[in-house]
Amino acid sequence: MALSTHVALSTPTSRDYSSVVGCKNCLKFDWISLLYTKGFAQKVMDDRLLPIIYLSVLVVLLAGASWFLIRQILKTRRTEMTLAKLQNKLAQGKGTAQEHYELGSLLLDKRIYSQAIAQFQKALKAKDLQVGEPTALIYNALGFAHAAQAQFDLAIKQYKEALEQFPEYSTALNNLGFAYEKKQLTTQALEAYEHSLRINPQSKIAQRRVASLRKRLVLS
Repeated sequence: MALSTHVALSTPTSRDYSSVVGCKNCLKFDWISLLYTKGFAQKVMDDRLLPIIYLSVLVVLLAGASWFLIRQILKTRRTEMTLAKLQNKLAQGKGTAQEHYELGSLLLDKRIYSQAIAQFQKALKAKDLQVGEPTALIYNALGFAHAAQAQFDLAIKQYKEALEQFPEYSTALNNLGFAYEKKQLTTQALEAYEHSLRINPQSKIAQRRVASLRKRLVLS
């Protein structure tokens, strides 16, 4: 008996249609499930990445702090080497005005004020010291050393000496204004800051102090 290759097509029934509709609902449910699963997976991934992100930020911050610390250590080491070199050289004989000024500045940075003052005074007595701006720099540093010890009368004297050598020295004028403020001499302080502004209009220190002192004088 031969097998027939003809397949009879039957007309779909209502039951068949309901099966198709049900299948579509299943597909819709599957997409929602899939989206929910992907969202959950994404949240899990985010939760896992958070510690990594925090750790990375911490590593970057620590690296930056370490680099800053290393730079400070190297700077301090260079300063100490320069300090020792200058002290050894000047202990063997007379030095130049520049050498005494450099040593005094290093001692000033280390807040060894009495030794810094002694070096600045030796710089002023050096035979190779030139008048004008070089001498003004030393007098200003000497005034700063006195001001750091609250010796404001001596500081004012040194700042005035600096300005005699170099009248356009705005830094000395700002320092003079500061010393006057500490002595409660508001009018003199304002004059010093205003003079500094005329020389250097970009001086932020002078700008702030002039504004503050003018308000103080108006209110008094």
